[in-house]
Amino acid sequence: MGKAADLIEFDRGQIVMARRLGTSITETARLVGCSRSAVVSIHAKWINDGDTISRRQGVGRPRVIKEKSRRRLSRLAKQNRLQIVAQLTAQYNAGPRASVSKHTVERTLLDMGLYSRCPTRVPLLTKFNRQLRL
Repeated sequence: MGKAADLIEFDRGQIVMARRLGTSITETARLVGCSRSAVVSIHAKWINDGDTISRRQGVGRPRVIKEKSRRRLSRLAKQNRLQIVAQLTAQYNAGPRASVSKHTVERTLLDMGLYSRCPTRVPLLTKFNRQLRL
């Protein structure tokens, strides 16, 4: 079972204000719609630190390609649409940032919505077909 979502800042402010006005823990929890333990921990954090900001960390491994690097990768991919992922990875790794694998580059491009395209060859219009189109 996963962790519950953090309370929004407004609810945390309501908890602090209700406790300052002398409301009991149970009444405060019922007012905000959260557990009694959440009321106790948020009020204790406000007393100790002076704020109620949540410092919960994100889950999972940090991304190797940050937002600025994603923009750079997108720019590299759009410069030459016909290059393959291996070429794009070599070009990206030639830059100042840490080196990444081609799988990471491929996953990032897919996440940004840049998919591979194969140009198709179509026959040219004949004189007869041009006449029909007119």
